[in-house]
Amino acid sequence: MSNKAKSAIIGSGNIGTDLLIKIIRQSEVLEASVFVGIDPNSDGLQRASRMGIDTCSGGIDELVTKDVWSEIKIIFDATSAKAHHYNWSIIEKFTDKKVIDLTPAAIGPFIVPPVNLDFNLDHKNYNMVTCGGQATIPIVAAVSRVADVHYSEIVASIASLSAGPGTRANIDEFTATTSHAIESVGGARKGKAIIVLNPANPPLVMRDTVFTLSKKANESVIKESIDQMIAEVQKYVPGYQLHQEVQFDYIPEDNPVYIEGLGKCHGLKTTVLLQVEGAGHYLPSYAGNLDIMTSAAKATAERLISSNQQKL
Repeated sequence: MSNKAKSAIIGSGNIGTDLLIKIIRQSEVLEASVFVGIDPNSDGLQRASRMGIDTCSGGIDELVTKDVWSEIKIIFDATSAKAHHYNWSIIEKFTDKKVIDLTPAAIGPFIVPPVNLDFNLDHKNYNMVTCGGQATIPIVAAVSRVADVHYSEIVASIASLSAGPGTRANIDEFTATTSHAIESVGGARKGKAIIVLNPANPPLVMRDTVFTLSKKANESVIKESIDQMIAEVQKYVPGYQLHQEVQFDYIPEDNPVYIEGLGKCHGLKTTVLLQVEGAGHYLPSYAGNLDIMTSAAKATAERLISSNQQKL
């Protein structure tokens, strides 16, 4: 009998299927007990069935009727922001279960594992922000912990082929959720997020650009903080790396930039160019946006299980 914590994944699209394969292949503490969707003919459900995983195509309503439901400790929701609100209305009634939300619904606290997970171990619903947020907010936080950040803007560019129906349905929520998390988790006074679905063929690997405007600070200290943060993210996303060296520019007080909501600002502009190559568990390695999202969700769940075991 397995000592692993039983988990269920709701959502049989790209993100849910990639997460399923990651848990099966890599997790030492999680068991993928049930894979849930709404289309019995979806590639994800068909693949899970061939792998011997228990599946159901009736969504959360069918999941709660299954015998294994009472043993489920972690539920991953990889559907859409709208669907998560309904799923949570059912799940929140059960006090023994924790939810890792991979949609931009933002019901629970925003979680970026190396930045704030250890301060949020006692919640029931954990929101993984967005793929762009998982890639860029660690960098914003790395700058803000050594310099006051006035403004941060991120641009996430992902291969169009890696964006399934759920991702496309969440585009508006992506910008709002990521912008908010840049501020509340990353530490910027004001944040802005932009996503680009790159149609290039062959598809390009995920690229992220992070701009911060902070008070003048020691550039070497900022660079060291960024390097340390990248090393932390690489522990669960090995394909996460700098694409170019960190760039610095100084915006003088006598020639400031205007930022809506903040007014005229000056200081140190830091530009960080990132690349995220996926592990290729479900989609090809260009889909780093899937890899960083599912890897962050898996890392969060494993930390929660570890924390619970330490309390016993």
